[in-house]
Amino acid sequence: MSSTTAPAASPARRNTRQRAAVVAALQATEEFVSAQDLHATMREGGERVGLATVYRSLQQLSDDERVDVRRGEDGEALYRLCSTGHHHHLVCRVCGATVEVESSAVERWASRLAAEHGYTDAAHTVEVTGTCPRCSAHPGTA
Repeated sequence: MSSTTAPAASPARRNTRQRAAVVAALQATEEFVSAQDLHATMREGGERVGLATVYRSLQQLSDDERVDVRRGEDGEALYRLCSTGHHHHLVCRVCGATVEVESSAVERWASRLAAEHGYTDAAHTVEVTGTCPRCSAHPGTA
């Protein structure tokens, strides 16, 4: 999520069969996934949905703050259903495992930093990368 303020009300969206199928496919995975991989999984499962529809649905879900979006090492957008509320991520740079974290310290720091420079209506995205316990314990196996 990229904002410390509540999102502006978005226009009412039709809950289409395709969007519901995208949400269902996202619910079936705990990891971040690319639009292409999600589309392939959906097609393999017998879902008749186009790649453009998957991209459009993911964008709408992102706009509605229902999915988290992060960039993979190659810059590709990766998506995952998110928990409610503003949060940040710890991301393993080896296997990509991601943990959602909330931190009031980060919120205070971001607000203070913006105020020190005269910024208003500031938003932020925080992603901390490191090596998860599993990859640290077994280097080279991820």
